[in-house]
Amino acid sequence: MVNYSLIRIIVGIIGNIISLGLIISPAPTFYKIIKMKAVEEFKPDPYLATLLNCAVWVFYGMPFVHPNSTLVVTINSVGFVFELVYIIIFYIYATTKGRKNILIVVLIETIFFVGVVLITMFALHGTTKRSLVVGIIADIFNIMMYASPLTIVTKVIKTRSVKYMPFWLSVANFLNGLCWTAYAILPPFDIYVLISNGIGAVLGLVQLIIYACYYSCKGENNEDDTKNDDLEMKSTTVGEISVSNE
Repeated sequence: MVNYSLIRIIVGIIGNIISLGLIISPAPTFYKIIKMKAVEEFKPDPYLATLLNCAVWVFYGMPFVHPNSTLVVTINSVGFVFELVYIIIFYIYATTKGRKNILIVVLIETIFFVGVVLITMFALHGTTKRSLVVGIIADIFNIMMYASPLTIVTKVIKTRSVKYMPFWLSVANFLNGLCWTAYAILPPFDIYVLISNGIGAVLGLVQLIIYACYYSCKGENNEDDTKNDDLEMKSTTVGEISVSNE
């Protein structure tokens, strides 16, 4: 007889490992931000969305909301800490306007999360009702997290450059969605984990397709090189004219 519970635990552990990869994947981006001491065109959207997403999923996995969800709680707790660190770094190197926007979003997210917790604990009784409400909310924000890297797609298409589209974040999104979809299908079936991660796998695939389409294009990536080549050509031409005149 197939031990589906054991398989589910193994898939969940693999999902935790892949999710950890998703959490760590923005590290090169933030290393670049710290090195340049500026956020340039990088967007805080994915990290702000993921921060709230992790908080909601930690709450969803609590025994008094949705029992038997330890693996969901562990990885999202780690994710919450990492995302908080990313946002702090982004805040430090953002412009004044950027910092203001980050504070506003974090404040809104905090108020919203506290509201969800209070309503769930005092207005809803029983894990079935709590799982339904928190699960739907968690799905919404999980989908937002998966879709958030797509906010840069307009710039990618306009500039025909993937310079500001984090490749490894897209890869991790796809693999993460795929693994947690498998986890949700195995008994005990979890419809809330399935819906958002199934959509997440599709969105991750879309991001990778867009990246592949514009990776080899000569866009903004080559603008600086083109400008430098033009300057060198102009300098050489001026030098030749000067020598001829002499």
